[in-house]
Amino acid sequence: MRGMFHLYTGNGKGKTTAAIGLAVRALGAGFKVFFAQFVKGQEYSEIKILNSLKNVTVKQYGLDCFIRKEPTEDDIRAAKQGLNEVSQVLKSGEYQLVILDEANIAVYYQLFSSEQLLQAIENRAAAVEVVVTGRKADQKLIDQADLVTRMEEIKHYYQQGIMARTGIEK
Repeated sequence: MRGMFHLYTGNGKGKTTAAIGLAVRALGAGFKVFFAQFVKGQEYSEIKILNSLKNVTVKQYGLDCFIRKEPTEDDIRAAKQGLNEVSQVLKSGEYQLVILDEANIAVYYQLFSSEQLLQAIENRAAAVEVVVTGRKADQKLIDQADLVTRMEEIKHYYQQGIMARTGIEK
């Protein structure tokens, strides 16, 4: 079976949630899952539960969520180190599903290039399914993906001043 390249993007809620849903389905089928999270370094609720599951490896390649400021050299170094590690994971074929959460944002903020990300994806073991999430997907990634889903925000309670809630958004 040839693994496909999924891309979940857009300004709507649900990209990471969709990727984790696919991870749960894959685990139910006996797959091993590698969940790499870029940009973010905090322990979110999804990280807590994924860490408690058998056959899931979680690695975060962010120091602090810098979305409201410019990335530092340390942010760039962490992301590049993460992409190098994930490249090896993708090549190894040890995991049947590899999720690169917020990798689109890492490209957008130039922590690494879309070409570097595509090279890692293209050099993966043939059967590895890969998912890339995050807003602002680069057109090169969209063009290369086998499946692209764009989450569109129609209405969000954030606009009413309701911040991210534990267990729902974080």
